[in-house]
Amino acid sequence: MRRTSRYDMPFDARRPFTRRVFGTLFCVLALFYLGFHAVSGERGVWALFSESRKLEALKVELAEVTAKREALDTKVHHLSDNSLDLDLLDEQARTVLGLAGKNEVVYFLNNDKSK
Repeated sequence: MRRTSRYDMPFDARRPFTRRVFGTLFCVLALFYLGFHAVSGERGVWALFSESRKLEALKVELAEVTAKREALDTKVHHLSDNSLDLDLLDEQARTVLGLAGKNEVVYFLNNDKSK
C-alpha cells in the first residue's frame, strides 16, 4: 500500500478550519489595532493636525508679542539719555505722573480697544 504524504492532501485537510479562521482574524484585528492608533493615537494623524493648528496660533501670538516688544524698545530708545525725545518725555510725564501746566486742560482718552 502506498503511503500518502501530507503534501498530497488538499489544503483544507492539512490545517483545521478553526486555525485558519483564528489566524486570519488575528491578523485583521492586529492591523485594525495598529491602524486605529496610527490615526487617533497620542502621536497619530489627528494629534499631528491638532499640534499644527496650535503651532500656527502660537506663531501669530509670537508675532503680536514681538511687535509690542519692538514698540516698547523704540519708546525706551527715545527716552534714553543718548536720544531724548522731548515730546515723548512730556507725554509720559502727563500720562504717568498726571503733570500739567497751571493754565492747561488735559483730556485723557481711553485708547484701550479691549473694552
